[in-house]
Amino acid sequence: MRAMIQTKYGSPEVIVPQTLAKPSPRDKEILIRIQAASVGPSDCAFRKGDPFMIKLIYGWSKPKYPIGGCELAGVVEAVGKGVTRFKAEDRVLGMSPKTFGAHAEFKCLPEDSPLAVIPGNLASEDAVAVCDGGATALTFLRDKAKLRQGQRVLINGASGAVGIYAVQLAKFYGAEVTAVCSAGNEGLVRKAGADFVIDYNRDDFTKAGKAYDIIFDAVGKRSFSACKRALTAKGVYLTTVPTLSILAQMMWTSLFPGKRAMFATAGLMQNNANLAFLLGLASKGTLNAVIDRRYPLEHLPEAHEYVETGRKKGNVIITCT
Repeated sequence: MRAMIQTKYGSPEVIVPQTLAKPSPRDKEILIRIQAASVGPSDCAFRKGDPFMIKLIYGWSKPKYPIGGCELAGVVEAVGKGVTRFKAEDRVLGMSPKTFGAHAEFKCLPEDSPLAVIPGNLASEDAVAVCDGGATALTFLRDKAKLRQGQRVLINGASGAVGIYAVQLAKFYGAEVTAVCSAGNEGLVRKAGADFVIDYNRDDFTKAGKAYDIIFDAVGKRSFSACKRALTAKGVYLTTVPTLSILAQMMWTSLFPGKRAMFATAGLMQNNANLAFLLGLASKGTLNAVIDRRYPLEHLPEAHEYVETGRKKGNVIITCT
């Protein structure tokens, strides 16, 4: 099978094509013929080994898992004899947050991995787009912040892969949503449901005098210290970027009532129910995929380069067909 691998940390050029043996599913595994996968900032972080905590977990001198990519969508090619939930030719959406491997033609996943059947009216590219970003946004807003109807939510980086689905999910749960992005992306985030839009090039939301119940920094660009002044008395600050600072602030703020800082390893917290829930919303048109660019598998380094420009809107998708 075709696969894109990296044997060291570094720039996008460390990712190279290679032909590998097609895997075979074990008793309780399914073999997926991948049609679409995603590339986002987390993939770039794992490729670089930065922040350093990535190296502590996934290999200090080189990546433990040379094929990257977490979210994938495709068709079940074969199933192990112990599999009961899926059958050959099922279209499935899946995640592999521990061993990665989505940037290849085939991937075996245990049946108890985060997996869900894709509704017939959704394309594989749309399904994986909604999963990339949507699953993270759902975990942070619904599970960590306990988002409730009528709350004021600000989403920093609202036009990115996590942010654009955070806007849609916050509206689904009945929140008032303020989106922070560039002026050029105002139309995109308003279409997603944003009630208010702040151009970060002109205004600093932390100094605007408005308080929010939840500030979700979907791009990890604003610190808890800076955002505290824009939180209500019991407001919650969320960030997708793990740093020693945010981990210390999480521990400290958990000890006292009042404003809190939170981070979550959202990828490791996913399950079948989350994927089925997101696909259900997408199938009904409540959650809409936002795809910026598509790259064939062999052009994965170019996809990484584009993601690192910081200019992408929504998702960047890798096609494997």
